[in-house]
Amino acid sequence: MYKLGAYNRDNQMSDLVCDNYPVLLVMSRFGIALGFGDKSIGEVCEENGVHTGTFLAVVNLLLDEGEPEEYKGDISVGALLGYLHNSHDYFLNFRLPAIRRNLLGAIDCGEKDIAIAILRFFDEYVAEVQKHMRYEETTVFPYVASLLDGEPPEGYSIAVFRKQHDQVEAKLTELKNILIKYYPASGSNELNSVLFDIFTCEQDLASHNYIEDYLFIPAIQELEGKIGKTK
Repeated sequence: MYKLGAYNRDNQMSDLVCDNYPVLLVMSRFGIALGFGDKSIGEVCEENGVHTGTFLAVVNLLLDEGEPEEYKGDISVGALLGYLHNSHDYFLNFRLPAIRRNLLGAIDCGEKDIAIAILRFFDEYVAEVQKHMRYEETTVFPYVASLLDGEPPEGYSIAVFRKQHDQVEAKLTELKNILIKYYPASGSNELNSVLFDIFTCEQDLASHNYIEDYLFIPAIQELEGKIGKTK
């Protein structure tokens, strides 16, 4: 039975997971392990050193429960920064390499020319994701860390990031079209499984960008405003 309405700190974490299994990815990115019994969301977050308000904001927004403005008052920028960093690690070092391995296995015995094109499109897409996320890791996140320390560097603001924040998941469209329309797979199980993974990864990346655009960036803008007022 699915719960109606947003989750709060008193709901059981096990109910949240069983009703919305994609939340497992959110939990891992906040460093929350399984084995929490019947404890509430608030209890599990506190035991794992996770800011409960930030966890609930991410979860409820990804479940389309409410608007970002409703959660802005109880956000830890540091917790959100850790969540986004762990998300990058998941995509770059686990999810995308796994999809490539499975994709290579699925097309290994197929049409050579199309197989080469498929791998090329995928590798080009991964390169774009890497570029996008490494910019955040080397420029945006250190800037936010300096804001939290009260010593922001001159010549940069989160507005710079916002203007160039592209939606990299859109670049998968051509690859999906090749697989769906033009690749003559003799056995469909392996290729369909990889295609399913590509669709779910695309959705996961879209959710990641949504949190950045509507929770992270506004929180940093507010932090910038507060620091500006104290100078």
